[in-house]
Amino acid sequence: MKPVIFGLSGPVLTADERAFFAAAEPAGYILFKRNVANRTQLRVLTDSLRHLTARDDVPILIDQEGGRVARMAPPEWPAFPGGPAFDALYERAPISGIEAARANGHALGLMLHEVGITVDCAPILDVAQADTTEAIACRAYGNEPMRVAAMGRATLEGLAAGGVVGVVKHMPGHGRAIVDSHHLLPTVRASAAELEVDLEPFRALSSALMGMTSHIVFEAWDRERPATLSPIVIEQVIRGRIGFDGLLMTDDIDMKALSGSAGDKAAGAIAAGCDIVLDCWARMPEMISIADRLGAIADRSRARLNAAMASVAAPTGDFAELVAKRDALLALA
Repeated sequence: MKPVIFGLSGPVLTADERAFFAAAEPAGYILFKRNVANRTQLRVLTDSLRHLTARDDVPILIDQEGGRVARMAPPEWPAFPGGPAFDALYERAPISGIEAARANGHALGLMLHEVGITVDCAPILDVAQADTTEAIACRAYGNEPMRVAAMGRATLEGLAAGGVVGVVKHMPGHGRAIVDSHHLLPTVRASAAELEVDLEPFRALSSALMGMTSHIVFEAWDRERPATLSPIVIEQVIRGRIGFDGLLMTDDIDMKALSGSAGDKAAGAIAAGCDIVLDCWARMPEMISIADRLGAIADRSRARLNAAMASVAAPTGDFAELVAKRDALLALA
């Protein structure tokens, strides 16, 4: 098994993808809007990935936060609110905000589980600042670490109840970035003492089973390399000061914050201490380059992956009741 999660080009596996994936044995797959049409199609696609790998527990990921980040969208699936809606409710009634986030995560989990998706790249634990890039601000749970952690924990618990593993992101914090790492490399000049605020939600949820890095240079820790490629940030900050020992995947290595070839970036991330590389865009030459550069997944990384996927349990709860509960609570704001 290679320590990489690959994207797919469309709503069905192509013959080339089938052959490549069978040979490369990626650790898992991630889905986007281009892969999603309706419930029947999506369930067939996820079942085909399980059949191809002969692994019932193969991680099949999606970014389904709600709000701006939603790959499964109306009219086939209902719209879900993003983080700021829960932040507004928490401001008025903290316990209601937490319960709404839990019900929302639970409903999300049920929706994903129904179509065979096992991992949701949520919750976002970035602490917003006054000048946070809109790419994060429009998704964040707020600017107070305790509130972000509380709603992030509730979301993780809800997802688990729905039969899905959550991914805490973007370690060690994306809230101080003032540019969008999809397009540019952010540099954060805050001191290590100031950055303690950013670490707090991740530290509170350090027992999470999956996490995702950020493509950001933190000058207080490593002036030369973004977190995804920095052994200092990964080992001393994410594994050390945060205490996270779950499966650590990169954010999408195709994002423009990172420079170099796909193979170089993937190899650099694994060398820095990431467990898994995330490559989302299904470009065959790049996927081949990554597979050629990466060896087999490390034993410790495989153990972390197995532990995360072993946590997936049969879902409980009623989707309509959970959505109604969430909406009634959000109406209080």
